[in-house]
Amino acid sequence: MTRLGYMALFLGLGASALSAATCEAVTYNGAQYTICEIDAGEDQLDLFLRDDAGDIYGQFTSVDRALSEHGEKLVFAMNAGMYHDDRSPVGHYVENGEEIMRVIPNAGPGNFGLLPNGVLCVREGRTDVFETLAYIEAAPACKHATQSGPMLVIDGALHPRFLADGTSLHIRNGVGTSADGQRVVFAISDQPVNFHSFGTLFRDYIGVPNALYFDGKVSRLYAPDLGRRDFGFALGPIIGVVAPAD
Repeated sequence: MTRLGYMALFLGLGASALSAATCEAVTYNGAQYTICEIDAGEDQLDLFLRDDAGDIYGQFTSVDRALSEHGEKLVFAMNAGMYHDDRSPVGHYVENGEEIMRVIPNAGPGNFGLLPNGVLCVREGRTDVFETLAYIEAAPACKHATQSGPMLVIDGALHPRFLADGTSLHIRNGVGTSADGQRVVFAISDQPVNFHSFGTLFRDYIGVPNALYFDGKVSRLYAPDLGRRDFGFALGPIIGVVAPAD
């Protein structure tokens, strides 16, 4: 290979490295959060539920181990929506174009039923958070999709049932997307917060028009660059950024 060829390869690898999920710890309104942002046009964002043998992955390390067999690695991950005791998704779930669970348009259990809820849809070159009824109407062709709830931010407004003095405090995680579907921003609180505080983070600090709650209590993050490899009892759906192994 010529020197120019090596330089092109180096620049290409540099661009790939720069496009991976960027995570940082922030403090907003007196609470601490970890925020990870990806570029939907550059980064490979995938959903994971079961391995090739049909077993639930359950842990970030299990996903990373499976990817390593194909010369890939997990560079960022987060739990991605509510699930039943058997780890199956409560709501709509699509993985690699295959619908595993249908859309649930009505109220469901727990926070899922704090309507409106929503769907995260990963498509070629963009990723969007939809309110569920808008998702049904739009019928986008998602490579990956996961339904959860409640919506945190809906067209720039906080969920109408969030109270500034709400007393339900939990570690919470969720995702927001920009209007053009290029910015995908994940956040997890590093201390217990209420829904209002968490929604305000997405609306006012992150600055996205739509954001979706993933979960509380079981919220976990995989961000090796920050030394985060959260571990605990088995998860259901997992969302993560995949990159070539070093």
